[in-house]
Amino acid sequence: MLLALDTATSAVTVAVRAAGRTLAERSEIDVRRHTETLAPAVRDVLADAGLRPADLTTVVVGVGPGPFTGLRVGVVTARTMGLALGIPVHGVCSLDAIARQVVATGAPERFLVATDARRKEVYWATYRAGAHGAQRDGEPQVVRPGELPDDVRALPSAGRGHDLYPDLLTGDPLGPLDVSAGALAELAEAEFAAGRPLLVPEPLYLRRPDAQPQAPRTPAGP
Repeated sequence: MLLALDTATSAVTVAVRAAGRTLAERSEIDVRRHTETLAPAVRDVLADAGLRPADLTTVVVGVGPGPFTGLRVGVVTARTMGLALGIPVHGVCSLDAIARQVVATGAPERFLVATDARRKEVYWATYRAGAHGAQRDGEPQVVRPGELPDDVRALPSAGRGHDLYPDLLTGDPLGPLDVSAGALAELAEAEFAAGRPLLVPEPLYLRRPDAQPQAPRTPAGP
């Protein structure tokens, strides 16, 4: 039994998957209440599937990229559950999960996934649709959308970037705005089946958090 969860985008999303099918999934759009929303979502998904936490064998979590606070909630929750239950925890790039949703509904040959990074920036990566799903071109990055190459900005795009910056991301919108935990779980299963390792469950921040500790003050001289 695989529990998947993600808090890297505007959605708090949780799913349970086993034997090649998603047993239950819940998603709630709330960019400010990840902490309050995630634990009840996990509880409710397990109840929907008729399972207890002890029935789980694996936890998979979206590791971003995403804004610092929301992303941290999902990763810490996944790692805490894994430790408490004595089961492995694996990471998956959240942009890859959105790309899988695009491919599942019929993707163009090349497309963009761009999510809200705040500070008037987007987290982004480009993908190519193939026989084995979405193949990412390079590593995820963070940038102001107007600084993307012209050919990238013109690609069909998924994620909330297009809604936020329609004058800058000019390609057709593809539909999925946020991560689906069901798609994240499917992607993890496919990677397991192919014998490919998943990511360590560490947040992929790409930049420093908004809140920084103050530098220690130098004591005043005599």
